[in-house]
Amino acid sequence: MEPKMALTLYDLEPPTRDLMLEEIQHDIQSRGVYISRYLNSEGAIAWPQLLLAAAASGTDATLARALSDGRCFRSQAERRKPSGGVTLAAVPVTAATTLAESQFNMYYIRALCRRAISEKRNLLVYRAKSVSHPRPESERLVGHHLDPENVLSTLRETKGVEPSIGIPMPNSGLSVRLE
Repeated sequence: MEPKMALTLYDLEPPTRDLMLEEIQHDIQSRGVYISRYLNSEGAIAWPQLLLAAAASGTDATLARALSDGRCFRSQAERRKPSGGVTLAAVPVTAATTLAESQFNMYYIRALCRRAISEKRNLLVYRAKSVSHPRPESERLVGHHLDPENVLSTLRETKGVEPSIGIPMPNSGLSVRLE
């Protein structure tokens, strides 16, 4: 499946990319890079390098394309049944786009948090991708200022997977920009 249009990330410039690379390298060295359960063994091995390459000079869309072209995903993965137990289900056709978008954006936000802290600036939530049916909880975040130290700490802890504070969630179409 061809990846959708890339997120519009206003501050994706060399200083931000450098900090993204530092954040990814830190996670690689600490074995803290998020590995999706949908990745096959080859995809799990390739993932950190694909992420680094996209952070250096690409976008979430180029990362999704690299994941798709590299055949990095399983065809099926375990899923919990409502009645208990597990079953095998097909991996969603959107897996590459969802993983690339959420993780690229998460490292981008971590980098912007570091810039905001060092430059004594604010972060503002905005819609980075047009969606046909925006979630009400996402819409409520648009226009809000976020504490960069709190966001950075939370994203480092959760790797962007279901963070407990009101920050842009994977697949929400939201990101942040320097203000």
